[in-house]
Amino acid sequence: MEIRRVGLDACPGLTGTVVVVDVLRSFTTAAYGFAAGAGAVYAADGPLHARTLIDAIPGALTVGSLPGGAQIPGFDLPNSPARLAGAALAGRPIVMSTAGGVRSLLASVNADLLLATSLVCAGATARLLRRRAPDRVTFVITGIWTDRDGDEDYACADLIEALLEHEVVDPAPFEARVRGSDFGRRFTGGPDAPLPAADLDCCASADRFDFGLRAQRDGAGVTLVPER
Repeated sequence: MEIRRVGLDACPGLTGTVVVVDVLRSFTTAAYGFAAGAGAVYAADGPLHARTLIDAIPGALTVGSLPGGAQIPGFDLPNSPARLAGAALAGRPIVMSTAGGVRSLLASVNADLLLATSLVCAGATARLLRRRAPDRVTFVITGIWTDRDGDEDYACADLIEALLEHEVVDPAPFEARVRGSDFGRRFTGGPDAPLPAADLDCCASADRFDFGLRAQRDGAGVTLVPER
């Protein structure tokens, strides 16, 4: 299996199996949403698109943050796994808008198999990839910005690659890389801060969930569903 890593700008030209990585925080938040009972996560290309989806999806919970972490005005919740942890969503759909992970999902229009992942579902993603056995896997590293090294996403991709080669891998070094990444070190705030410390605790917990996140295209655009 050939494995490569690219940045989000490469998404439109990617084919085959594409795994979009967003540890801090899009796909950690999505995973916690599914663990809380969410029925599906609909990808929104910004607030205007989110409002269109909300009109078509009754009862949807809006989740999203602006670049830098602040909650999108008018949304129900920020892009925060800690805020979704322990919630009782009971099949409620989520409409999510984020600058990195969701944007990359929407841009990967030519992928044959499109997955989303973060550290909390790295093991399940590796098992899904092993079962599908593609010739090539492309990881999209979404955390690279002018002021961020994206190492939290590289760590996740590295862990999945290691799990594809070895069934048992010590997750501790990869969790430490998430905490020590440029962006990870900024999560020091309180519960209502744009970058709360509780979110980092959620994000730096490898294999917390036993499902991967598969993207599917339908009339609503791109929708994430859990796959065990």
